[in-house]
Amino acid sequence: MAQTGIALAAIAGIFLTAPAWAAPSGPVLMATPPQPMWYELTTAQKIILAPLCDDWDAMEAYRQKTWLTIASRFPEMTPQEQRRVQEQMQTWSKLTNEERIAAREFFQEMAQMPAAQREQLRQQWKAYSSLPEEEKEKLKKMAAKPPQSQTTRPAAPPPTPSPAPNPADTPAAPAPTESPQTPDAQ
Repeated sequence: MAQTGIALAAIAGIFLTAPAWAAPSGPVLMATPPQPMWYELTTAQKIILAPLCDDWDAMEAYRQKTWLTIASRFPEMTPQEQRRVQEQMQTWSKLTNEERIAAREFFQEMAQMPAAQREQLRQQWKAYSSLPEEEKEKLKKMAAKPPQSQTTRPAAPPPTPSPAPNPADTPAAPAPTESPQTPDAQ
């Protein structure tokens, strides 16, 4: 019994004295063990996750785990859900790294929005998605153009306040001499 206590104390001491650089940077990294490399996936997983094959081995372990979870649920999904998941994977795989970062940031912003605001955005997206392609292209072009007022005349730069004079930068005034005050000085 005493040896068990000593062993536990020794293990605790090792963890407490481990250098900070040895610790993972976040709980997700600690909680998610390494996932299989692409060549280690089953044939069924490779078929389901095919749009991600080029990025799989460079993907973070927790993201791989998420996709593996989706792949495990894939056979129970309706054909419509399966198509949606496959389309999302294909869309994701075509995004640049910057676009993926922006998408993740947008997702995080959406998660922090009030439910009513999220629902309003969903409705707006649904309305946009139902538009004909010609109308979508027209809206994209309008969004890419600067507003009409900016094309006719450049906007004036905002006025910059002049900095207050620094007393240390101004030369010292000569010491006043004693002289009678004139009526102008008052």
